[in-house]
Amino acid sequence: MAVPLVCGVAKKVMPILGSQWGLLGISTSAACCVKGVPLGKMPNEDIDASNLDSLEKYRSYHRYLKAVEEESGRPHWWKTYRDYITQGKGHTDVVDISLPFSRGARGREVKERRKVLKENHRSSEMERAARRRTLHVPLPDMKAEWEKTNGRYHIRRIAEHYGIYKDLLQGAHFLPHVPIEIEYSSGKAAGRVPVHHGNVVTPTEAGSPPRVNFEAEEGSLWTLLLTNPDGHLQDNESEYLHWLVGNIPGNAVKSGEEICHYIPPFPAKGTGYHRFIFILFKQDNRIDFNEDSRPSPCHSLETRTFQTLDFYRRHQDAMTPAGLAFFQCLWDDSVTNTFHQILHMKEPVFEYHRPPVYHPPQKKFPQGQPLRYLDRYRNSTEPTHTIY
Repeated sequence: MAVPLVCGVAKKVMPILGSQWGLLGISTSAACCVKGVPLGKMPNEDIDASNLDSLEKYRSYHRYLKAVEEESGRPHWWKTYRDYITQGKGHTDVVDISLPFSRGARGREVKERRKVLKENHRSSEMERAARRRTLHVPLPDMKAEWEKTNGRYHIRRIAEHYGIYKDLLQGAHFLPHVPIEIEYSSGKAAGRVPVHHGNVVTPTEAGSPPRVNFEAEEGSLWTLLLTNPDGHLQDNESEYLHWLVGNIPGNAVKSGEEICHYIPPFPAKGTGYHRFIFILFKQDNRIDFNEDSRPSPCHSLETRTFQTLDFYRRHQDAMTPAGLAFFQCLWDDSVTNTFHQILHMKEPVFEYHRPPVYHPPQKKFPQGQPLRYLDRYRNSTEPTHTIY
């Protein structure tokens, strides 16, 4: 806790008479600091540090977390680190643009979970199988249960970590209520390559449109978007549109209106990993996408320049984001073919020339230096295996 200080500086000039230099002035300065009175009660002021064993124990992390939340909601006279950082910038509320959803009573979920745990603990067969390491866990059932309960919240947290909401929607977020199953056909014996939430897919594996499946009501309409916010070569605020299909009846993506045909990922060499994001929108009615349509085939990067926020603002009265999935992609040899054969342009290559490593001037007698101190100044081409 920072204590307010009152500081003063005293300065004094002392005259000295010199035989050759005459009158000289030597200035001395000193700073005196006085602790100010706190504006209120200090944290943990009522705790006796000499007798910590007498303090009440929380006994569980849940009680500790509850006490922390109650204390954080009370007003305090001091400022937190976040208050100092955001001072003068104002507070912007995060806009929720997701579908309406009511989670239900949290207590009921906890009771059902405890009931299942008790039944599992009482099961002697399950205990015997776990001890003998023969217990089989149904992963598809667990995944389906996770998607119905906490999956949407975990996916939103992952998307916030990867900066998807910040880069695509300028901070607005949504809960992905509709799980999406996306699989690329790799063309190898390994089969299909799935898209989850941040896994790595190579450009070769994503060379053809993926198979997309999701649960949809009969008669509903959807829009599927694939965009890359990291690959624009001229404008950092823009994206490249890789795929856009609208007015999808149910989950039949192939029966939808292809507004912009699919193009494989082309992360430029030397630019690192790129995020390729699928967003599934649920439509209220049929939408006219003439303003967003691209020519077919569309092999111009200028035509494929895109911004998800502008697209959503144009159709926000008729569509709502409902699903999210994304993968990361790094350059490989197929990107060269995409630039030359599909985009008909030279491939851009980004290189970083690292400056040479700085070493201070060599000391003749390096006292207190490590044993391999001389290796810093040795010729890098000279072998050292015969020395040590």
